[in-house]
Amino acid sequence: MAEEKRFENRIKSLLGEYGAYYFKYWAGPFSKSGIPDVIGCLNGVFIAIEVKATHGKPSPLQIVNCRRINCAGGIGVIIYPKDFDLLKNILKEVSRCGTVTATLKRTVDAHMRGFYDTLTG
Repeated sequence: MAEEKRFENRIKSLLGEYGAYYFKYWAGPFSKSGIPDVIGCLNGVFIAIEVKATHGKPSPLQIVNCRRINCAGGIGVIIYPKDFDLLKNILKEVSRCGTVTATLKRTVDAHMRGFYDTLTG
């Protein structure tokens, strides 16, 4: 868990560098399951990030929730340490454009496709 927390802090620091509003979602016994770890907004774009350590595995519900966010016009991603540069590029594009461009949508969809495929087997 320590690796995931350190990585989460890197992500929050990056969001802060871009001036994004964000907060860490903490799930308690009475909260909804599967909500991404970090919720934010950058230039009017809703961003949700499920943070995973190197060997972490997202639950099917976490994957579904990211997909729902993407279908609703936001950005929902599952990010491992190896994906940090991808997240930088996503935030850079949102900061530059203030919207989810078609190119950015294709990038996010390509990243998430492998996760979606695990749902359908």
